[in-house]
Amino acid sequence: MTAVATRPEAPTPPRPQRRGRRGRQDWSAYLLFVPAMIPILAFSVYPLLQGILLGFTDSQSGLNAVTSFTGIDNYVRLLDYGLFWQSFGIGLIWAFSVTIIQFVASLCLALLLNANLWGQGIARTIALIPWAMPPVIIAIMWRFMLHPTYGAINGGLGALGLPDDTNWLGTAQWALPAVIVVGVWAGMPQTTITLLAGLQGIDDQLHEAAQLDGAGVWQRFWNITIPGLRPVIVAITTLDFINNFNSFALVYVLTAGAYGTMLPMLFAYNEAFRYGNFGLASAMGNVIVIVIAAFLFVYLRAQAKARTA
Repeated sequence: MTAVATRPEAPTPPRPQRRGRRGRQDWSAYLLFVPAMIPILAFSVYPLLQGILLGFTDSQSGLNAVTSFTGIDNYVRLLDYGLFWQSFGIGLIWAFSVTIIQFVASLCLALLLNANLWGQGIARTIALIPWAMPPVIIAIMWRFMLHPTYGAINGGLGALGLPDDTNWLGTAQWALPAVIVVGVWAGMPQTTITLLAGLQGIDDQLHEAAQLDGAGVWQRFWNITIPGLRPVIVAITTLDFINNFNSFALVYVLTAGAYGTMLPMLFAYNEAFRYGNFGLASAMGNVIVIVIAAFLFVYLRAQAKARTA
């Protein structure tokens, strides 16, 4: 008997879903974002838009104060506001100094924590302690340490036979350097842990192969470690610069902006809550955001060109 060949049945095409049912599924997916978006819109987006709009008004403190739209008058006024631009210069010195010193110190500490040394876990835990402390507590602690009479810093200098009467936070000569040191100490944990994670992501075989080829410690550091850390370095220095430039609580508790430490955020705060000029203070905040965004755009673009070169 001969087998009769049968034609295979064609697969049944899937039924197209109804648009109405699919539309309901899409809407149900979007509804899941509502609980997360409400706090963001209420506490981030709305205050941001409100602050931008206040920069174009003459809003002032007072129960019966009348607010009116003034256009770009606040920004024109800022062009001749020398004290504001002076604080802007101080803010740039502060932000660049803290970011650079913080990065170098954190990289050295991360390299040390990444080595196979005794007590590595304990050292990593101790390195995280400043990160767990609020900025206000850090500032209060350092104010006691930097006190000219009974502070631990002058006490230690006196024990070494060095001058022990320096008023670290009360003179224009030392206030800004002292605040920069405190800012570096407070921000090191975040930078250190981020760089440490980047170091652990670099393949050890690259170092071993380079060592077999005769590469020294510095050659391996510049040709393997730094290129491997480049994405992490760009990300963490960008975040550190933004956080440092917008720093408020730390400097406010240490010096309140006196003796050459008046940062732009402190200046805008005083303009709003000490002098009651909310519109002008909001314009200052908008200018700060624009200038910092421009700096970051240039920096990130230069890093992108260097990476693709």
